[in-house]
Amino acid sequence: MGRFRALLLCVVGLALGGVVEAVAQSAAFPDRPIKILVPYAPGGATDIVARIIGEQMRPMLGQPVVVENKPGANGIIAVEEMARAKADGHTLLVGNVTTNAIAPVLYRKRYKINYETDVVPVQRLVDIPAFLLVTTTNFTPTTVAELIDHAKKNTGKLRYGTVGAGSYPHYDMAYFAKRAGDFSMIAIHNKAGASGVINDMVTGDTQAAFLNVASTAAMVRAGKLRPLALVNHERLPEYPGVPTMKEVGYPDVGTLAWQALFAPAGTPKEVLEKLANAAVVAMETPAAQEIFKKQNFNVVPNKSLDDAKAWLAGEMATWKQIADEVKIETAE
Repeated sequence: MGRFRALLLCVVGLALGGVVEAVAQSAAFPDRPIKILVPYAPGGATDIVARIIGEQMRPMLGQPVVVENKPGANGIIAVEEMARAKADGHTLLVGNVTTNAIAPVLYRKRYKINYETDVVPVQRLVDIPAFLLVTTTNFTPTTVAELIDHAKKNTGKLRYGTVGAGSYPHYDMAYFAKRAGDFSMIAIHNKAGASGVINDMVTGDTQAAFLNVASTAAMVRAGKLRPLALVNHERLPEYPGVPTMKEVGYPDVGTLAWQALFAPAGTPKEVLEKLANAAVVAMETPAAQEIFKKQNFNVVPNKSLDDAKAWLAGEMATWKQIADEVKIETAE
């Protein structure tokens, strides 16, 4: 009995020691610079959001926030490095719908971590409206209904642009076709990204695509591209005549390309809450608001850590459903 009590006290002591250490770490956090990994090269939307958030969080956290770009492998390189880091809140990741919802579904076997248990969402940050666009070069549809009619009358001939096989613009168009009558089209992949797809559309080599509003605004104003519908919560003031996908009868078609903050699983709750709250305050600063408004980014924070987990689980469930329903060849 004495040995049992001694063993029990030892176990309790170890447990309490762990709790005390976690509390102490939380109270001291952050005690050194914070690193935010970005799974893309500098200059894109995810990189821009990470740098804005990092800069605005710095004075609140009292430590420098350094953004480090780690592109490649559909975000897997950056996600794995973040997940393997010490779970103390000093190594984070700003990822997006592709790197943190689609890739874990499509490329599950490529991960050397268990994404669903090793990664935790801290805070959803923004989402980015997109247009369903068509070229104005030798292409006449001016409404979604006319585009569908054209595609059905020219089955297998409509050319649509994507930034790569298995990307969300690829799935968006394929899912749209399935919802609108299951007609066939030709996917034209451009490895140069959105700028490459835009160029293909301006020349008329590609006729339709889902692309974000910010990257296509100049060509829309120039009359080179024609927006038929908007993927967003509501119409944009700058484009009052462009209806939402919901308004034209396809509420579940198109991706609002969200950006969110992630941390290694096991990070103390108090640290996660401090980071989540700092991110919300950062997004509300005048400097961040000015940039987000200019880019038409929607600020969409979660209400709590539990809300963030439920939101991410819902996103992954949605993409599992889409991937099951729309069969697209990807290199697993």
